[in-house]
Amino acid sequence: MQVYVAKRLGSTIFVLLGVSALVFGLLHLIPGDPVRYMLGEFAPPEAVTELRRSMGLDAPLHEQYAGFVWRVAKGDLGRSLITNLPVSREIKARFPVTLRLALMSLAVGVAIGLSAGVGAAVSHNRPADFALMVGALIGISAPSFWIAFLLMWAFAVKLALFPVSGFDGLHSLVLPAVTLGLLSGGSIARLTRSSLLEVLRQDYVRTAHAKGATRFGVLYRHALRNALIPVVTLIGLQFGGLLSGAVVTETVFALPGVGQYAVQAIAKRDFPVIQGVVLIFAMVFVVVNLIVDLLYGLLDPRIRYE
Repeated sequence: MQVYVAKRLGSTIFVLLGVSALVFGLLHLIPGDPVRYMLGEFAPPEAVTELRRSMGLDAPLHEQYAGFVWRVAKGDLGRSLITNLPVSREIKARFPVTLRLALMSLAVGVAIGLSAGVGAAVSHNRPADFALMVGALIGISAPSFWIAFLLMWAFAVKLALFPVSGFDGLHSLVLPAVTLGLLSGGSIARLTRSSLLEVLRQDYVRTAHAKGATRFGVLYRHALRNALIPVVTLIGLQFGGLLSGAVVTETVFALPGVGQYAVQAIAKRDFPVIQGVVLIFAMVFVVVNLIVDLLYGLLDPRIRYE
């Protein structure tokens, strides 16, 4: 197990390098100039040239990228081109909001997805099965901003149970968490249903029934545990998606998280901020997938990595 973990951690470095190179290249292909944004369209050419030189934007792209990688290796994500504030400090201040939102959304999605998936599998080819799967399909297909506006209209404007926007404690994250949780819950429900139906057709399940085990015992002690292996993989991927998906939701609900910070940086062509946010998201995504791989051994003792 230790060898496997060491190999995965070593591959993380190459993953982050690849992600940073890809983002760096794509950002510089997008039209626009952060210096022009800062000084205005009618700034004198001399001022534009001087500011670009002082910010290091006049250097060749490979030198700019090498400098960025060297700073990241020392734990420095650079400074914002717009505010001149350290990117790492800004992300550190905003990341707790995004992390809480992602965790709450994942909890909502897992609760909805597992319940609906198990219920649909148990009610296979019955009206409840079709109803639950239609609901899951709607959850997958509906845009997050549309669900967000519906929830805001119903629970914030009409019922006044939650704030419309802003962050003032965990209750401010309920509507955003439900918005993202509904999206992830649909995918989890569909995979749980298909995986559980496949397991329920296995011989050992029929044998457990033949030995007199209760339906509840067979479902939760034998079938569901084995059916959860692909579902756990999806949940890990969903967590990474919830972090990146929080970009739209945080903007709609005006939450001071990393997602809103990234949207503002993209609008202003703030390269260090965008690269720093993407690297942090990529690192979290890799770590979560490593944890998911290690969980396989707990769900199925036959799995060995060495």
